[in-house]
Amino acid sequence: MPLAIFGITNDSLNLVATLFLLMLVVLWLALIVYTYLDARRRISDPFLVACATVASFFPFIGTAVYAIVRPPEYLEDAHERELEIKAAELRVRQLREQACTNCDYPVEKDYLRCPNCERRLKDPCPTCGKPVDPRWGLCPFCESNLGGGGERPRRRRRDPEERTAPKRQGPPREQRSPRREPDPDPRQA
Repeated sequence: MPLAIFGITNDSLNLVATLFLLMLVVLWLALIVYTYLDARRRISDPFLVACATVASFFPFIGTAVYAIVRPPEYLEDAHERELEIKAAELRVRQLREQACTNCDYPVEKDYLRCPNCERRLKDPCPTCGKPVDPRWGLCPFCESNLGGGGERPRRRRRDPEERTAPKRQGPPREQRSPRREPDPDPRQA
């Protein structure tokens, strides 16, 4: 006769009680494995990972305590967050600070000269006095014309009469080869 658990003599009730106890043992072992794997992903110190795993050997209570006191984020997430913070700080620093093109000394964006090598970084606007890049043709602060090298010649608008008149006087142009003609529009096919 099989061993009676809790003094149960009925075979079917004994089987149910045995299966229930087996399920609790399997669940307990699964919680130990879960605690170990989760602690490895959240805690960088191997000693603390071992402590969390050993604590989970206390049936069900150890895992519940670990779930309460465990770190809120995974190590990968914490590392990614730190990288994002560093990148954001670098972007802010780059926007706030610039470097001299000659000596790489940190300068601010409104400096006219480098304090280290005294090289001219920007020219003052003749109208408002704010620093502007020498390549700019227009002051972005007061909109005055600087006449710098950055000004591009503007295209002159043609009169309607010039548009209809032929541009060239001379021999007629050759017909374009079929290879250079644009493809027909498929919507008009």
